[in-house]
Amino acid sequence: MRRSIRSLLVATAAAALVLPLCAATAANAAPPGFSNADKDALRNQAPRDLAIGSAVWGERDLVVYDPASPTELQQVLGDQFSSLTPENDMKWDAVHPAPGVYDFSSADALVAFAEANHQQVRGHTLLWHSQNPAWVNEASQTWTCDEARAVLEDHIRTVVGHFKGKIYEWDVANEIFQDTWDAGGVRLRTQANPFLRACAADPVALLEDAFRWAHEADPDATLFLNDYNAEGINQKTDAYYELAQRMLADGVPLGGFGAQGHLSLLYGFDTSIQANFERFAALGLNVAVTEADVRIPLQEGETGPTPEQVALQTERYDAMLEACLNVPACSSFTVWGFPDANSWVPAVFPGEGWATIFEDDFSPKPAFDAMLESLREATPGTSPRQG
Repeated sequence: MRRSIRSLLVATAAAALVLPLCAATAANAAPPGFSNADKDALRNQAPRDLAIGSAVWGERDLVVYDPASPTELQQVLGDQFSSLTPENDMKWDAVHPAPGVYDFSSADALVAFAEANHQQVRGHTLLWHSQNPAWVNEASQTWTCDEARAVLEDHIRTVVGHFKGKIYEWDVANEIFQDTWDAGGVRLRTQANPFLRACAADPVALLEDAFRWAHEADPDATLFLNDYNAEGINQKTDAYYELAQRMLADGVPLGGFGAQGHLSLLYGFDTSIQANFERFAALGLNVAVTEADVRIPLQEGETGPTPEQVALQTERYDAMLEACLNVPACSSFTVWGFPDANSWVPAVFPGEGWATIFEDDFSPKPAFDAMLESLREATPGTSPRQG
């Protein structure tokens, strides 16, 4: 018979007194004044070695922060999550708006909030084809590979170095493979990504050096490849698997593979996510769900989803989390922001929405409840892979 929630909380609190300090235990520790006896929290029910995170836009939500009087979003963010991902604040256009000019103001506010609430931070992202500043898009049209390498190296060393010791996982290379494939297989985005385009003669060499530069700037951060449509076993993840094998054989400090987890009820669910994670874990890599949301198609005039849609969304959120819990190497599970009013989905996917785990009044949805129960069943405060 499952022990009562209260007895589990008591056992968890007692165990916390005798366990040695480590990054994971610090991340899942409750913030000062927080009592899990008073409210249920994802972060408190998670295994010690699994960070439960949310994306947040620091410039919008965290630059103004008074711990004595937090906004409702800030309260939920601090109470529920042990990890934060900057939704936009560490992307190129935010931190490197002009040549030689760096602006860490909003990213620093996010890190400060995380430190105040005993949370870790996932860095996102260092090499991507999107959200680059205008100066990069313009200058890259005439870059040689050496020029592109110099700009990228300066950026990575500067940004990772600025946050040294404050980031536990970095998405170094984001969405580097195309969505479509043919008889030739899945190809790198050598046309869309300005840096890969400039070094199209040997783009993998540039990728490998990007990881080396990041590792030299912060040897303690775990460095990830990250992409969408990368949950299950398919041609895209086959390409990542082959790339990971090559990078590891070349001695590159690759530490993890991240599946974003942006799902839609317009499509089926790939049940091979656990098997996919297991094969990357067998290479010695961490794995993670890095940007989870499940968008729902909404007809014009509808006030919300149907009960059937809600049930299916709940099932898919929980299935992603269960796959993570079942793989010892899964180090973090991150939802891509909340509430629905802050979600990127309606602007990018017209006609779809209701994608996060919180209503706009910050009340939890059924998906939240299902995830909380799955974390409880994984044994609060401990990990099945430690016992």
